[in-house]
Amino acid sequence: MTTETTTLGAARATDLTGEVAVVTGGSRGIGAAVVAALAGAGASVVIAGGSEKHGRALADELGGAHCYLPHDVSSEQSWTGLLNRVREELGEITLLVNNAGILDPGPDISETSVENFEKHYRVNQLGVFLGMRAVAGGMKRAGTGSIVNVSSIGGHRGYANQIGYSTTKWAVRGMTKCAAVELGPHGVRVNSVAPGFISTTMIDVMPGEQIDAVTAATPLGRRGTAEEIARAVLFLASKDCPFMTGAELVVDGGLAL
Repeated sequence: MTTETTTLGAARATDLTGEVAVVTGGSRGIGAAVVAALAGAGASVVIAGGSEKHGRALADELGGAHCYLPHDVSSEQSWTGLLNRVREELGEITLLVNNAGILDPGPDISETSVENFEKHYRVNQLGVFLGMRAVAGGMKRAGTGSIVNVSSIGGHRGYANQIGYSTTKWAVRGMTKCAAVELGPHGVRVNSVAPGFISTTMIDVMPGEQIDAVTAATPLGRRGTAEEIARAVLFLASKDCPFMTGAELVVDGGLAL
């Protein structure tokens, strides 16, 4: 490799030095991969919620200014506490990745409980709204910022026994576009990523035959990896796409086609 090629590659590398990022549900799976990607690009990353054991271990592994903070995305009080602590210790949040989510398939709609539906709403939808609301003021004042919301292939097509989950993921797409319109004039970008079937523990709650069938229906013939989703999030979070807002990156191996 020539010196010229090496220099060109370095110049193209994503640089998030000086950025303060919060990743909800960042302790495992896609969230952990996103944390690693943002930290690798130079951001100071707060792992907000998820497994405390895995979150603290990841923060220790990364070292530096990265940390784990307990957090309930469905609680206004928890968001206020998180925001204040991050501001005190690291500064204003400049990047937010709303990644926390749950998948708890139930029976079909005729027997789906209100409790199951509301549980999905509070984490997957309300949590994203509260997160965007929490950081929007500071980002508007700064005239810059990037928010990436993690939706799902379940927000692009229907799956049996997942009405609570799919409803929230469709909503994330809509909330992303509304926030992009509102915050764009202030220099704040809001985008979303829709993962397809990814090899994480989240899909373990689904029947094996359903997982196999969806994998077989994926044009690329396999499930994706958490790192592949993290690369999409990193792109949208960074200044590598300054004219993108309200956009959706569907990273699904062609499943939604």
